[in-house]
Parts: sequence; C-alpha cells; structure tokens
Amino acid sequence: MKRLAFGLLGVAAFAAALAFAVAGRAYTPTGRYRIANGTAYDTKTKLTWQQTISASSYVQADAASYCTTLGLNGARWRLPTGKELITLVDVSVAYPGPTIDSATFSGTPADYFWSITPFEGTPDNAWAVSFNYGGPDGYYVSALHYVRCVH
Repeated sequence: MKRLAFGLLGVAAFAAALAFAVAGRAYTPTGRYRIANGTAYDTKTKLTWQQTISASSYVQADAASYCTTLGLNGARWRLPTGKELITLVDVSVAYPGPTIDSATFSGTPADYFWSITPFEGTPDNAWAVSFNYGGPDGYYVSALHYVRCVH
C-alpha cells in the first residue's frame, strides 16, 4: 500500500494534516490568475505556476528534477511546498473534481500532485495534494503522482 496510514500517526498528526488541508484553500474568483506564455500568476499568493502539466506521473525525486529542468520562459522552476500547492485547490468545486480553476488549469486530472514537503516523522513520505477531493495526504516518495511546478 503506497498511501500512509494516518491511524499509525496518532491524533496529533491527524490534527496537523487537517490544519494543513484548510490553510490556504480558497474559492478562486474570476481574475485571480493572470495567464501569459504557459504560466498562471496567482495575484493572491504572488506565485507563478506552470499552467499545463506533463502527461506523466513521477516519484517525488523525479518530480523535483522535472521542475528544476523545466525550460518554461527561462524561469527557475521548483516543486512547490505543500502549503503552496494547496492554495490551488478551489473549494467551490465539488467531488470528484478536479478541485482547481479549470479555466486556468485546463486538463488537470482529479488526482494527486507532489509537494516537496516531507511528512513529519516519516522520512520516506511526503505530502501530496489531491485535486479529486481537495486535500492533502502523506504518501511514500516512491508513489507515482503528477507534478505542477512553481516559481
């Protein structure tokens, strides 16, 4: 099983996961993103996102490598933190998603995307954000997930 079992981590870890899920999530009103040359600039967070993702899924290390070698607009791209990635979740979109502004990020699968944020206390796990239901989960870094780069 690739998904981390929260039951083994106790109440404190569950509370941290819940706080992580709620932080930064917001409805994405019209005009929040400025689109230019394959990127989406978020006027709320001041982050610039890769607009279209790779069709491939990656283990976390390869996802990070993909971002650092992304040659989009000459920018220095990286794998987002969990808190950055969850700001893309559009809570106004119901399950089964994708829980993201589909006008800005068309073609986004309702699936998990990697973050660079490690899952505390478990070195072989990291946070991934689901754009199916709009929340985070801890996963083994060897799991295959999508990636959306940021700078």
